Amino acid sequence: MAGNAPVTTRPQLAGTFGMVASTHWLASAAGMAVLEKGGNAFDAAVATALVLQVVEPHLNGPGGEVPVIGFDAAAGEVFVLDGQGPAPAAATLAAFESLGLDLVPGTGLLAACVPAAFGTWMLLLERYGQLHLREVMEYAIGYARDGYPMLATASATIEAVAGTFRDHWPTSAEIYLAAGRPAPGARFANPALAAFYSRVLAEAEAAGASRDRQIEAARRTFYEGFVAEAIAAYLDRAEVMDVSGRPHRGLLAGQDLADWRAGVEAPVTFDYAGLTVCKTGPWGQGPVFLQQLALLSGFDLAGMGATSADLIHTVVECAKLAFADREAWYGDPRASDVPVDALLSPEYASARRRLIGAEASGELRPGSPGDVVARLPGYALAGFSGSAASGAAGARGHDAGAGEPTAGTAARVVPVPELGPGDTCHLDVADSFGNLVSATPSGGWLQSSPVIPGLGFCLGTRAQMFSLTPGFASTLAPGRRPRTTLSPSLALRDGEPYLSFGTPGGDQQDQWTLTFFLNHVLFGMNLQEAIDAPGFHTDHFPSSFYPRGSVPRSLSVEARAGEQVIAELRRRGHQVEVTPPWSLGRVSAVARDGGFLYAGANPRGMQGYAVGR
Repeated sequence: MAGNAPVTTRPQLAGTFGMVASTHWLASAAGMAVLEKGGNAFDAAVATALVLQVVEPHLNGPGGEVPVIGFDAAAGEVFVLDGQGPAPAAATLAAFESLGLDLVPGTGLLAACVPAAFGTWMLLLERYGQLHLREVMEYAIGYARDGYPMLATASATIEAVAGTFRDHWPTSAEIYLAAGRPAPGARFANPALAAFYSRVLAEAEAAGASRDRQIEAARRTFYEGFVAEAIAAYLDRAEVMDVSGRPHRGLLAGQDLADWRAGVEAPVTFDYAGLTVCKTGPWGQGPVFLQQLALLSGFDLAGMGATSADLIHTVVECAKLAFADREAWYGDPRASDVPVDALLSPEYASARRRLIGAEASGELRPGSPGDVVARLPGYALAGFSGSAASGAAGARGHDAGAGEPTAGTAARVVPVPELGPGDTCHLDVADSFGNLVSATPSGGWLQSSPVIPGLGFCLGTRAQMFSLTPGFASTLAPGRRPRTTLSPSLALRDGEPYLSFGTPGGDQQDQWTLTFFLNHVLFGMNLQEAIDAPGFHTDHFPSSFYPRGSVPRSLSVEARAGEQVIAELRRRGHQVEVTPPWSLGRVSAVARDGGFLYAGANPRGMQGYAVGR
């Protein structure tokens, strides 16, 4: 891991005490402070995440969701927390048909699932942490109450949706436009959010001195107490404008919150290059990372060279096949039979690998695991049909606030700014006790849904990832989890925790992290080198975000890949978009190797940071 000292944008950190890497420097610092006061990696992850809810409100919030994957040193095993809330009881296909909708709108109230982030962090703290609630909440409360420097991207987001706030979402305007748009770098506080956190903490501590009792009281306060009551009261009366161009009422109810509790489950795993890679189940897109590894295991990638045209072509063509399977087969395994074992089998990968040729494919080709013929919903086929409809469907962008934007596009409600590739949040933590954790918080973005009065945060919009076509694992149904894009990663070596990594990026998450992983594992780059290396991805397959468009043969490549590589990719039929030199990906990572802890963070966006000693 140590190796020579290459020139990187920042050093790969090395130490023995603890490492925290995240998408915001203040959050990383809070996590490190928790380690310094005696907390473990799971305590630090909770503190880091709560600060991210405050300082990156355009990327996540308490009303969002967060898959978590960790290694518990005490038990010697990997666990997954299913931090994706399900669809409300009233969210039926008939309900959307009655509204004349064939897609779930990506903004407003209709797309709200049960807000899972808070309950998931409480589960992580209660089961795997060791500190009291106050010790991990105090940092978020302080920043929400006293203020923090407004990010330029957050300021731009607020400016872009200011018209919607003023005309349609006055509760959001009260928070974010009270003194005009907050300028980049200006000190910004959210007193309502601070009051929400503070009241939750006060009610938790009133339950008694027991740590576990306080954490459970905090969870119940959110899902059955004043928080749930505020959410339900607002939804009972609110009818707000969304990206469909019409106002709609929400479907989420107080009972949906009361009935939900985060749970623990086993990861899905795949062995590659001497490592066991662990991901969430198919209720997230995590297995698509493993499917790509299964396909790539039949190629001599090391012989191709890092960031070569051969490697980029091969990786992208494998991604097209894996993500086509995601669209056809993935969904909540509690509600549908998802053939994960078959999708990851050597036989299936071998058969699929034969579809990869020397030219860029323009087809969307899901496979038939177990000889079951694949089907695709209409929105997935539209971009490949050659019909008049395919032009609209082929426009990859998102309407304002609908998703995790990787490019700006025109919107029906307000224009979408060029926000760049960054979106969502990510964090990784390692401690001296042998624990490792990776989490990707998202949802509850300020631009996607109006602020709940008195709480200072908004609900998520993850239900836009459901299909409204019957018969798919991803089809909307009450109590079913949407197939989220959020995809933290963890790898073991000889059964021991080795690497934790992830990135924001919506559909790009399991492409950008794959590039990082291959650079590190196959080409021997240290964490920071692998993060810094030129990024690339394709939008060939259907977007997970409204309006679910595709861009066949597309390939985005950072300019640093070089003119010769880009020219060769174009010769092979890829529709190459050359992006600015530092524009694709926001990967962070921590690792354990040879008695040392290591960390790296993404320089793109000048926001992510790793700390440790």
